[in-house]
Amino acid sequence: MSHTLVDAGVNLTNHQFDEQHHDVITRASEAGVTSILIIGCDITSSQQSLELAIKHLQYSTAGVHPHDAKSATSELEAQLTALANNEQVIAIGECGLDYNRDFSPRDVQRNVFRRQLALAEKLDLPVYLHERDASDDMLSILKEFNVRGVLHCFTGNSAALKQYLDLGLYIGITGWVCDERRGSELQKLVPSIPLNRLLIETDAPFLIPRTVSPKPKSRKNEPSLLPYICKTVAQLYQMDEEVIAHRTTQNFNCIFDLESC
Repeated sequence: MSHTLVDAGVNLTNHQFDEQHHDVITRASEAGVTSILIIGCDITSSQQSLELAIKHLQYSTAGVHPHDAKSATSELEAQLTALANNEQVIAIGECGLDYNRDFSPRDVQRNVFRRQLALAEKLDLPVYLHERDASDDMLSILKEFNVRGVLHCFTGNSAALKQYLDLGLYIGITGWVCDERRGSELQKLVPSIPLNRLLIETDAPFLIPRTVSPKPKSRKNEPSLLPYICKTVAQLYQMDEEVIAHRTTQNFNCIFDLESC
């Protein structure tokens, strides 16, 4: 591969990757994926993500996923601030709202989301956002704060996409786009995302691209499969893969303040 890629979202602390971190990152590098963002979903996984980022020279986030909002305590801000003091931590999150599964009560989700947005604003860090079936509340709450960030794993509709873009957010596209069945609507929307707001991510070990062939025996997604997402996205934009690789890498460095823009 003549171009390099950045995976803007990997759940490397997931149990499916236990004892495999070095091999996963090595395979990613061999596939041209030079950097990965390791996602934190609660305080424990955020700490583990940071440790992996330090060990493997990568980046991480620190935050509480809406599924885990019910576990947040009064110490949340102090815990996240301590993690964010490390240079490898480049965003607050994964945070947001999930009304699809409601693993945490919705009022608790909204409260914990607001607390993390306020902290990101205070620390001047981007936010790493999750939203499922909650775009109205998500947009309303985001407008209360002056934050920048990424809408991770976007699978919404055109109206939501337009409003997220109007807020200045970057949009993360996963292997969902490689599924000609459930990803058909997303495929139609992707070309309407400005190239300077586009990110690509695996969300590994989840959402393995349907275009991967042969499928790994484990059926597990990993960063080395990011080129399949890049290829599909490039086809949708009717551009060379190298252009998508370059722009998404540039965008990653820009939104996470890794270089001046």
